[in-house]
Amino acid sequence: MSPSPDPNLYRILDAAANRAREGLRVVEDYVRFHNNDANLARTLKELRHRLHDCLSRWRSDDWLPYRDTPGDVGTTISTVSEGERADLLVVVRANAKRVGEALRTLEEFGKVLDADIARDVERIRYEFYEVERQACSESWRHRRLRQSQLYLLLTAAGCKRPWDQVAQESLAAGVDVIQLREKELPPRELLARAEKLRQWTRDAGALLIVNDRPDVAVCVDADGVHVGQDDWPVDAARRVVGLERLVGLSTHNLDQLTAAQTSGADYLGVGPVFASGTKQFTNFAGLEYVAQAAKQATLPWFAIGGIDVDNVPQLVDAGATRVAVSGAVCRSDDPAGVVRALRARLPTMSVGPTDAPDSAD
Repeated sequence: MSPSPDPNLYRILDAAANRAREGLRVVEDYVRFHNNDANLARTLKELRHRLHDCLSRWRSDDWLPYRDTPGDVGTTISTVSEGERADLLVVVRANAKRVGEALRTLEEFGKVLDADIARDVERIRYEFYEVERQACSESWRHRRLRQSQLYLLLTAAGCKRPWDQVAQESLAAGVDVIQLREKELPPRELLARAEKLRQWTRDAGALLIVNDRPDVAVCVDADGVHVGQDDWPVDAARRVVGLERLVGLSTHNLDQLTAAQTSGADYLGVGPVFASGTKQFTNFAGLEYVAQAAKQATLPWFAIGGIDVDNVPQLVDAGATRVAVSGAVCRSDDPAGVVRALRARLPTMSVGPTDAPDSAD
């Protein structure tokens, strides 16, 4: 590395490095201690370590002799808003912006020292933007999603008893999320069914997701939409439902999961794990994929595919904490009993507090 011809370059880089490290730590502490989001906290820790590696390659310790805090004219410049933080989310949003700006400064001025290292910082910056989205787009829906462990895919044709009874009894027994999955219903009937489920899920403090119909999700004020690999692209669904609603994405292998992490999705389906009586698959991701997701997923994810009371322990052993079910509940004479049995076999999760809104925010 060639020495800088201008010592003030070191001052710029040193200040930016400090801002980036400090801001990353603030955001990490928020998602770790407030959100209890182990996956996002792990991602932030990895970004911090990668930044440290870049700074080490730049020999950032050589910048310290040029630090001149008393002579820094910027220390006397401040705005009223800097001294005001209305709540924790305002704090984390301000620090996230600080990180992005500091990384850009490091990237641009760092090109003078080593363009290859600057490109590595650029990659960190782009990855942080997705972390910022996840950490800062906090709504009741996102908080409720983190709490959720039991997700029911509801199709009337798959129910042994009337679908409305299955839905209401399952919600009363503790289902966290209901996905309305009706591919063949006429539009008016689909809308009417979604409106009923919207009221019931809201009364129960649960989430309502509509399968592959972002327009219906918006019309009934559902909490989000779920899409598959061959359905609406995540970014297109996001343009319809907006930032506040959730977008879920099905994944069937590690490559799809990796791509999904930066697709803008809020949560993932991981499977199919076992043979299912409600949907036919030629290939099964199996427990191996569940174990991979447990190690590498940074988004909330639900194991899915042929899950019932008997095989939940296998999923938990593989690292799953959330499951999505259909036939096990819908085809039962006692949906509520199955829901309670499933919940009893899932591990207790440590999650941040959330209060159900009067209406979804």
